[in-house]
Amino acid sequence: MDLRRQILELYADVDREVATAGPVCVASGRCCRFKEWGHTLFLSNLEAEVLLEAAPPYDQPVTADFCPFQKEKLCTAREPRPLGCRVYFCDPNYQTTANAITEKYLRRLKDLAESKGLPWHYAQLHHFLNHPEAAVSTT
Repeated sequence: MDLRRQILELYADVDREVATAGPVCVASGRCCRFKEWGHTLFLSNLEAEVLLEAAPPYDQPVTADFCPFQKEKLCTAREPRPLGCRVYFCDPNYQTTANAITEKYLRRLKDLAESKGLPWHYAQLHHFLNHPEAAVSTT
């Protein structure tokens, strides 16, 4: 099975687990305004390649301030969005569960990279968007 498909299947598992946990989303859009709300989006090189392969065009350079894929409080890169986006919700009652889900699936991503003999690189979103060559090639 190819790596991209394995990552998308892992994302489907994440989405099911998050849905079961039932976090509340009020569609505020603050999840994507990193600097304004004091958080950072990290992703692996494996996730970056999946994102870059399917995301809409974006202007460079990208800063760490916000996600360039957010338009009118909605994600324009919803299908290939990374683990951090899939798990993050502003719901304060969900934070402990979010941390556990994140750790579980980060481990699975690391194991996947290792099983394929691929390097593991974990960096902020803007790093991969400004340096797409840093993403691992799955071909």
